[in-house]
This record gives sequence, C-alpha cells and structure tokens, in this order.
Amino acid sequence: MVGHLPRVLTLITVLFVTLTLGGCGDNRPEQIAQYQQLAQQRLDLLASSLNNNQLRNATLLKQYCRILAQRQSDLTPLLEELAKDAGTEGPMFTSLTRRNKDLNNSANFIDLDQQLAEAQNIYQAADSSLYNDMLSDPVNVVADMSNGKLARVNAISREAEALANGSEGSGAGSQLVGNPSYGSWQNNSSGTSIWAWYGMYAMFSNFSRPIGYGRWSGNRGYSYYNDVGRYRYTSPSQATSQAKTFEQTKKRFNSQGKRFDSPYAKTRTGSTSLSRQSASVPKASSTTQSASRKFRSSYSKDSSFRNSSSRTSRGVSRGK
Repeated sequence: MVGHLPRVLTLITVLFVTLTLGGCGDNRPEQIAQYQQLAQQRLDLLASSLNNNQLRNATLLKQYCRILAQRQSDLTPLLEELAKDAGTEGPMFTSLTRRNKDLNNSANFIDLDQQLAEAQNIYQAADSSLYNDMLSDPVNVVADMSNGKLARVNAISREAEALANGSEGSGAGSQLVGNPSYGSWQNNSSGTSIWAWYGMYAMFSNFSRPIGYGRWSGNRGYSYYNDVGRYRYTSPSQATSQAKTFEQTKKRFNSQGKRFDSPYAKTRTGSTSLSRQSASVPKASSTTQSASRKFRSSYSKDSSFRNSSSRTSRGVSRGK
C-alpha cells in the first residue's frame, strides 16, 4: 500500500491546483476526470486493504459469518453471500467500481454538475475509514441474527436502539433495507411499495413479514446507510428511484387524507464510535441538479439526504 501513496499525493496536488487555478473556462470535465482518477486510486487501496484483512469490520464480518454458520447451518447460503462484503466481490464494492466506470459516459447524468457531484461522492465513499464504517451494517445484521451472542459494532445494542427510537425495526436484515445494493422497492398489485431482496438476500423474507415502504418509513431502525452514508453510497439513478418511491407513497397517503413524511425526515439514534470521516462535517458535494427538480425540491428538502452529505419479491435484477 505504501508504494501507492506518492502517486495518490501527486494526484491530490494536481487536483488542488486544478480546482484553485482553473481560470475562467469551464474546468468541470477536467475536475471530473481528476476525481475519477483519484477515486480509482482509492478503490485500488481499498481492494488491497480488503484482500489483506486490514479493515476491522471486514475481518469481523468474515468471522461472524463463519461462527454463525457453524451454529445454524441452514443459514450458510445467506451468510456466504453476506461475507462477500468483506472482499471485493460484495455488492458495496462492486457498486463503487461500477459507478466510477459510469463517469466515463456523460449521458448517464443530467448535466456536468451532477456528474461532478457523483465523482466527488465516489472519491469520498472509497475512503477506507468510511467504507469500514459502512460495513458495520452487514456486521450488525449477522450480530442480530445470533440473538446477542455476537456483539454489534459502531452501534448501540438492539435493546437500547429500540428504546431510543421507539421501534423494533424490520426484523432480520433490517439494517440493509433501503440500501439499493441489497434490494429495491417494488410495487405490488395494490400499488403498495414492498421491499424486494436481491438474489440470496431473499432468505431474509423467511424471518419477517413483507416490508412495506409506508410502515418502514415511520418505524425503521438505525442503519449506517440510511442515517449516515446514504449520500455517498447512492448513485444518481438510485436516488431517482428512491425519490419516485417516496413521491408515489406520499401521493397515495395524501389521497387518503393522511400525512406522509420522508423516511429520512428524522435521523435515528444508534451510531457509536464511528470514524472521524463519518463523524466530522466535510464539505458537501453539491447536488445542484438531481435526477429531477421534483426530487431536489420535495425529497431532499424534507429528508436527511442533503444533510447527510454534510455529516459526511425475489429474483429482482440488481440495478446500478
């Protein structure tokens, strides 16, 4: 890893000069290219850290999955899938690499502002400390499935969380609900949005009733993704999908004379001992134009999607 540092420092220096001495022309394309290159450097370092067992939560995830599989062999297929997040084959890492490649095509974005914001977000999300915090979600999923035999990480106990938030969560796998790397919201025949897990994660459905978006929004528990990292770990297309689900559900509630708040209107209590990168207040990546003006005005304004940037159905195919 040390051999990569001089090259990374050189790229950071070049990027700083580019940002501060860009002149009068539109230097956003150059900024995007520089951020993309820096992000790839961070992804390479992150891959090396994962492959060499240098991330604490990645190591714990593998250990937890192995221990629980020995105790409950029927969960082995699901646990093997969860353990992939401890390496470079898991959905979180592959999502970042895919998003970085997507920066090559400007047609994937509304405009240069959105493309630049995405480049900045990927660069931040690839930070090893931030990524280690993100892995607390799958670690805590396995910890909760052990019924307390394995300790949670970077989060208060399940009992303390339920008391603080007045909610029991959504059952097994609840920390992953809402995270587009593990599933998506799909409308059923009545027009209600139900959480549909991808692939093997559908085994979570065996332990809880269907998770409806309306009920989940008001009763969800804490997770790193939903309460801290969503801004960095969500692509523009995924944000658009989230916005669409919110708008459709809000419209349905309004037609019934009921109020519906964003699932992110209130940050849940639950985090502890997060890294400085997660706990500090970095400069926000601007989302001047999101996937649509409607998303920017009605979704991010009454949710923590924008604020979080300042703090840092089975068989459904996985979206990008």
